[in-house]
Amino acid sequence: MKNTLTVGGLFSGVGGIELGFMKAGFSVLWANEMNKYCAKTYKNNFDHKLYEKGIEELSGDELEPVDILTAGFPCQAFSVAGYRKGFNDERGNVFFEIVRLIKELKKKPKVLFLENVKNLKSHDKGNTFRRICEEIYKLDYSIFTDVLNTADYTAIPQNRERTFLICFRDEKGWQLDPGKNRYSRYFFKLFPPKTTKNLDHISKYFEKNVDEYFYYRQDRYMYPELRASIKSQNTLYQWRRIYVRENKSNMCPTLTANMGTGGHNVPLLKDDEGFRKLTPRECFNFQGFPKSFKFPSDVPNSQLYKQAGNAVTVKLIEKLARDIRKALENN
Repeated sequence: MKNTLTVGGLFSGVGGIELGFMKAGFSVLWANEMNKYCAKTYKNNFDHKLYEKGIEELSGDELEPVDILTAGFPCQAFSVAGYRKGFNDERGNVFFEIVRLIKELKKKPKVLFLENVKNLKSHDKGNTFRRICEEIYKLDYSIFTDVLNTADYTAIPQNRERTFLICFRDEKGWQLDPGKNRYSRYFFKLFPPKTTKNLDHISKYFEKNVDEYFYYRQDRYMYPELRASIKSQNTLYQWRRIYVRENKSNMCPTLTANMGTGGHNVPLLKDDEGFRKLTPRECFNFQGFPKSFKFPSDVPNSQLYKQAGNAVTVKLIEKLARDIRKALENN
């Protein structure tokens, strides 16, 4: 494909998916994020159009058609009653807003790139995942899906498992049609990607000269337990409200959105200056964001922690995006 492949993003957060695709050579035309703090961080780092409103307020007519539509959408259950009654009873579920936009776009995207929580397949006793696949098939897309761990496919030492669905247009039954050279036939050889065992040491992602704000001193109620339990400078720990848990895998534990709601959720470490939690920058480092990624001065640390925990691992997205490009260009 001679022309640059284009991307549009839904539920973009701070832009981890878009950034991964950009690093793989794609051009992002627009994105969508309604959270005001995420939008501030997003606009501080990207120049393309950002629609700052809920997906239900977006119209396919106003969106420029793109080759790749991405969405790190929230996981919501489909009720049994709604499952029986069909689409019209599910208007409150954001996945159906994605379906609506795909139908409204002047041209359907060549590829859908969807990302969600690890347990998507088991969510609501399997109803959620089954319904998602049914709707994607109705749009005549193929579906490639797997749970991928950041630490298995990149050098970043974070244990982070997420479900990915990668879908190609007009290829619902590609396995049954051997006479056509389809994108899916090529992508089948690339997904899931090859694993890697060459993980970086966690210390590569630490900052130097960390502000005193992030340290836990003797005046903190958990200090005696931190001093008794945190022994190594080469390990990350977690405060679990009443005890310290050591991450024995020499990796960063899964960063979560609730890191912004309390220090017990942020990974801890020991350095030459004492015991402290990871800084927001270090959390973004463990998500593969570059050092050049800028934090707005008016976004508080609590929101930055939440943004890092909600984000994707950029380097894993880049790897998947490169394989999507290979499939589209080698067909």
